Amino acid sequence: MNEPTIKPDTFFKTACYFESSLILVAIILGWIADVDPFAHLDFNERVIFNGILGTLPLCIIFIALNQVQLVELQKIRKVLQDTLGPSLAQHHWTDLFVLAAIAGISEEILFRGVIQPWLENSWGMMAGLLVSSLIFGLVHAITLLYFIMATAVSIYLGLYLDYGSTRNLLTPIIIHGLYDFFAFMVILHAYRLEQKKAE
Repeated sequence: MNEPTIKPDTFFKTACYFESSLILVAIILGWIADVDPFAHLDFNERVIFNGILGTLPLCIIFIALNQVQLVELQKIRKVLQDTLGPSLAQHHWTDLFVLAAIAGISEEILFRGVIQPWLENSWGMMAGLLVSSLIFGLVHAITLLYFIMATAVSIYLGLYLDYGSTRNLLTPIIIHGLYDFFAFMVILHAYRLEQKKAE
């Protein structure tokens, strides 16, 4: 069996530290661009409901894509399972929820809180949405197809930034965090099934 490329023992702390550091990056970029990363954070029940509801389509698509036997999708599943599976298996689901929450908060503050509005101020709403999503896709790219999928998810999150009557960063934060947690659990389940088959 191949050795995991991510060390299971250090995965959780390293991932938490790295994701958390993106908030500092967002603050610095926001200072440079004169954009307040936290300007559009409004905590209310309606936004929380919208965030939970907005997560469902992504989860359904994730499940559907897991059933498709396309070679490129199988390659992505294998990479995620081989790299994340051993690390996820060493942690309780609450740890995975915390990591997903940190990723959702930090990445959305950076991409939807700073980069998207910064580009919108320079190039307009549509260009800001598309270019920030392309950047998001690039930093998540493990294959060409994964780049396309991550870019599409980013466009979805960027559109949800303005869902409802006012812009609210909390909506894409909730969607991103819950979706990541769901993906972690599906990857973990698939990894454990593979381990049982190998025994």
